[in-house]
Amino acid sequence: MNGASEERLAEIRSRIDRAAKLAGRRSGEVRLIAISKTHDIAAIRPVLEAGHRLFGENRVQEAQEKWPALKTDYPDAELHLVGRLQSNKAEDAVRLFDAIHAIDRPSLIGALAAAIGKIGRTPLCFIQVNIGDEPQKGGCAVAELPALLDAAQAAGLPVAGLMCIPPAELEPAPYFALLAKLARRHGLDGLSMGMSGDFETAVTLGATHVRVGTALFGERG
Repeated sequence: MNGASEERLAEIRSRIDRAAKLAGRRSGEVRLIAISKTHDIAAIRPVLEAGHRLFGENRVQEAQEKWPALKTDYPDAELHLVGRLQSNKAEDAVRLFDAIHAIDRPSLIGALAAAIGKIGRTPLCFIQVNIGDEPQKGGCAVAELPALLDAAQAAGLPVAGLMCIPPAELEPAPYFALLAKLARRHGLDGLSMGMSGDFETAVTLGATHVRVGTALFGERG
């Protein structure tokens, strides 16, 4: 077992515990997604050996190259897609991932519903909100969220919650608070928010899933 990986994992879990306690929450309410994108099997395996089982990838093709072999050894590993998904990759994503975090448009909802119906496997779904109204980022506009949720419900997608990436270089708390408000308004419990630099803030504001890569694996490969 890689001792450094185990130490980093323990430190991140400790920080999540402290942030949850500060907010009057149980640490068990927060799931740590280890973002293994751009890291190879040799880097991922020590984290699995340390007992962690929840991982996130950005691209379907990269995950296809790494995770079938890893899941042979660790069949209880859970894999989440956190990056933007092209509609033509929907079937591949449904086959491989246990949750999809970046659903942001009606065409993708339709593609995922068709893939779920064909394959018979149903990953959890998160709607990504462009919380900072940034044109370069994925996610639906806040004003479009009700219609997109209606479309997901009509298509039979199991929507677990909302996801966001706040603007870089700005205080993230107001954006996390807004996402939490939107989730409450629509009766959703899941909040996928917070990354290596701000996950503690996200936990204090209700995150149920934090996406941590650099703080766990080091700089990307």
